[in-house]
Amino acid sequence: MNAITLILYELQESTLMAWRAFRSLFTRPRYFREIVNQMDLIGVGSLIIVLLTGFFTGAVLALQTGTTMASLGAKGYTGRLVATSLVRELGPVLTSLMVAGRVGSGIAAELGSMLVSDQIDAMRALGTDPIRKLVMPRMVALLVMVPALTVIAIIVGTGGGLVVAITLLGLPYAQYVSSAKEAFKLNDLIGSLTKALIFGFIIAVVGCRSGLKTTGGTVGVGRSTTQSVVVASILILVADFFITRALQIFLPPGQ
Repeated sequence: MNAITLILYELQESTLMAWRAFRSLFTRPRYFREIVNQMDLIGVGSLIIVLLTGFFTGAVLALQTGTTMASLGAKGYTGRLVATSLVRELGPVLTSLMVAGRVGSGIAAELGSMLVSDQIDAMRALGTDPIRKLVMPRMVALLVMVPALTVIAIIVGTGGGLVVAITLLGLPYAQYVSSAKEAFKLNDLIGSLTKALIFGFIIAVVGCRSGLKTTGGTVGVGRSTTQSVVVASILILVADFFITRALQIFLPPGQ
């Protein structure tokens, strides 16, 4: 199977898996407890790494841009620059990359281990649909929690910039906050959440598909885990470009 055929095949199988998972939301059983459990594992479990990523990203942005802005006599715009960068781009992208590394790999490893140990075959033998039981809860949880984590990262990142602006750049608190508020425009916020929603979908589909196609025992599980992180990260970065361009057309920034 050549590369193009393989890509088309994986696209087809991933699309069918996502459609079956989405369709299972409207029929019983729905496994609400499993959805809540996955939200806890994905959201709460990823909170620390998202907080650290957001805080230090905002801090570095303020540190780097504040010095440059000061040389141009525009240090007061540091808050707006930090917040705009986080809302439009760095918030959803960095959050999704962190979640892909932590959660996407975990999903692939978990489902891959279940597949090679015949647990999924046993599930089918007992009349349980693995897509409904395993894929759908993880997909719903990621679609909900990645946007939520993105909002947290943006807020904490703006706070990290505030700490640096006050302590190292000598900016007044009110000036930074007033400047940062100007970055929170409706279109930018909608665009940020749209990106996070799509990135969450990518992480779910890639992680579940990588796990459910695992072959080769424990070695195959490691291969699927690595593949999940690499493919999800690349797709997030590629999709980010096209989503950004589409948002510039349909949701002009700064409005």
